[in-house]
Amino acid sequence: MLQKTIMSGIGGQGILFSGLCLAWGAMLEGHYVTYLPSYGAEMRGGVTSCTIAISDEEIASPVASSPDYLVVMDNESLRRLQNQSASGGEIFINTSIVKDRPVRGDIDLVEIPVNDLAKKTVGEQYANMVMLGAFVSKTHQIKVSSIIDNIEIILGKSKMRFKDKNIEALQVGYDFFAKEM
Repeated sequence: MLQKTIMSGIGGQGILFSGLCLAWGAMLEGHYVTYLPSYGAEMRGGVTSCTIAISDEEIASPVASSPDYLVVMDNESLRRLQNQSASGGEIFINTSIVKDRPVRGDIDLVEIPVNDLAKKTVGEQYANMVMLGAFVSKTHQIKVSSIIDNIEIILGKSKMRFKDKNIEALQVGYDFFAKEM
């Protein structure tokens, strides 16, 4: 099983952290993992993405030319990446921000009002973790507990003050998606 995911959004949305959490969770479950961040020169506001490959065997390349999953947090990410998705793949869309829809008919669309959910519960700055919770709930790539139980390691000592809100946001996304399905 080799599954590749590209997560993309606007710099400052926390997309690289979400991808890192997914990669750590998979690694701690014993999978082979690659994590490849990509971002523009802008400090905030430019397109940021990361590719996460998770496998039961060694991974030859971290590049995902046809990812199984796309997670898009903004319109520009959808425009740039929708044609890269593998036929039969899934695109997770933050419908609070992304108003466009893919023009392809050979992919599954998973629509989640991530920012709206975050605003109502933990705060909009945690929308990335709400999306990650929903993504993990739908794909079952890893257990959400693999992130929650190890969030202190992933965050590091300097960001420990964000631990509880990140866990709460993960749970909001995980629970919302489970209820919707």
